[in-house]
Amino acid sequence: MGTTTEDNGRVFDAPSDNFVYNLLPRRLWPYAQLARWDRPIGWQLLMWPCFWSAAMAAAVTAEANAFRPGQFIAHLLLFFIGAVAMRGAGCTYNDLVDHDIDNQVARTRSRPLPSGRVTRRQAKIFILLQALTGLAVLLSFNLFTVLLGFASLAFVAIYPFAKRFTDWPQLFLGLAFSWGGLVGWAAVFGSLSLPAVLVYLAAIVWTIGYDTIYAHQDKEDDALIGVRSTALLFGKKTKPWLVLFYAAMLALLVVACLVAGLGWAAFAGLLAAGAMLFYQIAVLDIDDGAQCLKLFKFNSRVGLVVFLGLVAAIFLA
Repeated sequence: MGTTTEDNGRVFDAPSDNFVYNLLPRRLWPYAQLARWDRPIGWQLLMWPCFWSAAMAAAVTAEANAFRPGQFIAHLLLFFIGAVAMRGAGCTYNDLVDHDIDNQVARTRSRPLPSGRVTRRQAKIFILLQALTGLAVLLSFNLFTVLLGFASLAFVAIYPFAKRFTDWPQLFLGLAFSWGGLVGWAAVFGSLSLPAVLVYLAAIVWTIGYDTIYAHQDKEDDALIGVRSTALLFGKKTKPWLVLFYAAMLALLVVACLVAGLGWAAFAGLLAAGAMLFYQIAVLDIDDGAQCLKLFKFNSRVGLVVFLGLVAAIFLA
C-alpha cells in the first residue's frame, strides 16, 4: 500500500480527486502535501475561530451603528489567506519535527519527507515562504493585532513536541489553533474584551474534542512508538469526555454572545451547532478509523453554522 502511494506521488490519507492533483504540476505536489492543501479541513478549522471573532465584533459594531461591511469582508479574506498560509507552515514544521515518527506510522509514511520526495532543506525554505505570506497578512492589521499574532508563535513552536511529554497534545493544538478567536476581535477594536477571550476558550475545548476523535485513527501506532494523545488517555471513556468538551464549548459561546449583546440569530446558530456536535458523539465508533476521520471533518460544518449565526446577528436584531 505504501509503495503504491509513493509511486503515484500521493499520500495515503488524502482524497485523490483534490485540486492539487488535477491542477498543479507534479513537481509541486510534495509542497502542496507538506502544506496539506490536499486536505483543506485543517485550514478551515484554523479559520473558523477567526471568522467567529470577526463576526462577533462586527455584530457589536452594528449594534452601535458603526458596522463597516468593507472592513468585515476584507478581514475575512485576510483571515482566509492567513489560515491557509500559517496552517501550511505549521504542518511543514510539524513534519520536520516528526520526520522519524512519521516513518513508523502507516498513515503518515507516504508523506513527502519520510517518502523522500522533498529534502529537509527544501521543506525549511517552504516554511519560510509560507511564514512570509502569513506575516504580510498580519502586518495588514493594527499594531496590537500584530503583536498578538506574534505571541501565538510560542504555542505553534511547542505543539509538535507536546505528544512527547504530555497526554494532552490536543490542548496545545487548541492553544495554537484557536488564537484567531482573539485576533478577529482585536483587528476591529485594537484591544481584547471578554467576548473574545470566551471565543478563544470555546475554540480550545472544541479543538480538544475534534482532535481527540482524529487521534483515534492512530492510537495503535501511537501506543507502539510511545506517542501520547487524549485518544489513548481517554480510551473507552472518550464519549463522556467529548460531552464535557462540546458542552463547555457551547456554554462559553453562549456567554460570549450574551456579554456581547448579540441577538437571537447567534443563539439559533449555536443551537444548530450543538445538535451537530452531539450527533457526532451519538454515532462515534472510536475503533472505526474511517468514521473518525469523517466525523473530524464534519466539524468544519459546525464551524460554518456558528459563523452563519453570528453573521445573521449583524443584520437581525
